[in-house]
Amino acid sequence: MYKLLLSWRYLRTRYIALASIISVTLGVGTLIVVNSVMAGFAREMHVRLHGILADVIFEAHDLNGFVNPLWHMAEIRKVVGDDLEGMTAAVHVPAMINIQVRGQWLTRQVNLIGVDEETYAQVSDFRQYLLHPDNQKQLSFLLREEGYSESARQLPPSGWKYRRLKSHYEREYELQQRMLRQALGEPDPAAEQAVSPASDSAAGDTVPSDSIATDAVPESEILATVPENPLDAARADEPAQVFDPSTHQHAGIVLGIAIGSVRQRNAAGEVQDYFLCRPGDDVRVTFPTAGMPPKAASEQCTVIDFYESKMSEYDSGFAFVPISWLQEKRVMGDAVTTIQLKLKPGTDLNAVRDRLRERFPADEFPYRIQTWRDMQGPLLAAVQMETTLLNILLFLIIAVAGFGILATFFMIVVEKTRDIGILKALGAPSRGVMSIFLSYGFSLGLVGSGVGMIGGLLFVYYINQIAQLIEIVTGQEVFDPTVYYFQEIPTIVHPLTVLGVVIGAVLIAVAASVLPALRAARLHPVEALRYE
Repeated sequence: MYKLLLSWRYLRTRYIALASIISVTLGVGTLIVVNSVMAGFAREMHVRLHGILADVIFEAHDLNGFVNPLWHMAEIRKVVGDDLEGMTAAVHVPAMINIQVRGQWLTRQVNLIGVDEETYAQVSDFRQYLLHPDNQKQLSFLLREEGYSESARQLPPSGWKYRRLKSHYEREYELQQRMLRQALGEPDPAAEQAVSPASDSAAGDTVPSDSIATDAVPESEILATVPENPLDAARADEPAQVFDPSTHQHAGIVLGIAIGSVRQRNAAGEVQDYFLCRPGDDVRVTFPTAGMPPKAASEQCTVIDFYESKMSEYDSGFAFVPISWLQEKRVMGDAVTTIQLKLKPGTDLNAVRDRLRERFPADEFPYRIQTWRDMQGPLLAAVQMETTLLNILLFLIIAVAGFGILATFFMIVVEKTRDIGILKALGAPSRGVMSIFLSYGFSLGLVGSGVGMIGGLLFVYYINQIAQLIEIVTGQEVFDPTVYYFQEIPTIVHPLTVLGVVIGAVLIAVAASVLPALRAARLHPVEALRYE
């Protein structure tokens, strides 16, 4: 009992021990906060990386792809068996997208992906990243009437209503220009060479799209000839003698949100999205055809939606079109460049990958078979290494606190030499004296790690409010919204990690008290009381 009483007395009265407790508290709290934030970021990154990538990707080495995809898919089903949950074929090609903004053409380099509307969502979370609610339920490459404003992005007026009004203003603008040329006696290009509306549309917008207001002119007066259901007239596979932008669309395309918009600060310092195009606008897509040598094919497409995964690599580089349309324009028949597999939860991805590699050996088939983790291996490894290094560096804070405990205990042993001698003279065994200092070290570690755990968990819980407070005090944003897509700092608390940090801190404190405890236990009572 005397051992606990002495430990408690030292803990209450030795203010020098407070420094050691604070060191342990800061170390434990910092480790918990850093691990929680890193775990949150890692989870968000995994979810978004896996959201566009299937579990296993079966990919051709060249852009011509491989023919007879149905045979390949049948063989894959035989190899994977009951572990297969979904499968789809796609075409991936590099491409350029040209967007006309205020009379100037902007060029964006993208990865053009031809997807199947029915099966692509079975292998990835692609649909949930689309902005239009109906496309989130079932992807369609037909332009929607409206409803884009229901997304979190708050798009400007988009869809068929915007497209019809834009077509009306373009016609009015062309009519005004023609009348002006006639008044000035200038030749009319339309009179010299007939230009169809389709070629006018291909040439680009003549009126800035952001200057069009959907309520400027009553829609009933503008659209007297528009069919009741514009989607019926919008199908790209239906022949049309004259392409009318108010009733027809080109092949639909889904653009990554960062391709069609720019996020930056306005003059007032507020973060704002500036849209270069919107659903209902036409863009020009240029991509290589199949065969040798490849040729450049350039086609008009109508933007039907935006894709926002909040991964800048994807949002600024991916564009999606119907696979049948892309195969036709590339003159590649039924060939595809990739087959993507979705496996049932709990399936060993590496085992399935290895079985497929055994069925399609690299020396016989020019295919590349990888899991989604293989494709993102360098990025995932970098994040894991960063987390490990941070843990090591921050754990050194607790180690420094351990050295402080070591120095403090040696001072106590020297200062309490007389008391130790009296205890041993009264019959206290060496083991009992040693246990006093070990209990003291255990108490320091337990109190410091306990307070640090509570403080760290509270910091994690209120981390976003603390970030806002830091922004108010410093005037600097913790997360710049123009760089990071996170609306708040993501965090995940793993109980085992917290428990491991606490136990590690207590063990360091106990280990730091071993040497002083041994020295105190070895003191001879006669030597301790010689000068008293």
